[in-house]
Amino acid sequence: MSPHPWHDILALSGPWWSIPLRTAIVYLVLLIGVRLTGKRQIGQMTLFDLVLLLMISNAVQNAMTGPDTSLTGGIIAAAVLLLANGTVSRLTFYDKRARSLIEGEPTIVVRNGAILERNCRRELVTPDEIETAMREHGINDLGEVGLAVLEVDGSISVIPKAEFRVEHAAARTGTRPHPHPVRFLRGQHGA
Repeated sequence: MSPHPWHDILALSGPWWSIPLRTAIVYLVLLIGVRLTGKRQIGQMTLFDLVLLLMISNAVQNAMTGPDTSLTGGIIAAAVLLLANGTVSRLTFYDKRARSLIEGEPTIVVRNGAILERNCRRELVTPDEIETAMREHGINDLGEVGLAVLEVDGSISVIPKAEFRVEHAAARTGTRPHPHPVRFLRGQHGA
């Protein structure tokens, strides 16, 4: 222990630039990893997901700061994480291609009362999850579903057939603007 206790708390044990570099790399790898796990994993956290999250945070802590245990090193790592997250948020807000790449696109999982098996398989959505979303929207019968969409946040939006038909008819006649963007209904994942 040095004669100056603040030195032990604040002094970095390596070059200052190694912590921001390590932290940025870990952030990027985790961002890619979360994106690759799929929308459902983001939207619904289970007990196993919480355990995994805690283990990942413990595992990457040393990767971000290396041998440094100083307060300064921790503050630098936290600042880089906040800056990276703010940058990604602004990038996805202003750039449609970046938003699509980072967040993904909504995926239609039910259309006109029929489950779209290929889309469900690709997104790992089970019939039980669709039924749960239907109940949350007050729908008891799959035949009553006009459209069910797996949103980019992992939630499933359900539009009853009656409302879906009314919205479609109004959009075709031009009597009122359609509440859903065209890419939402006719995007590459719409099947």
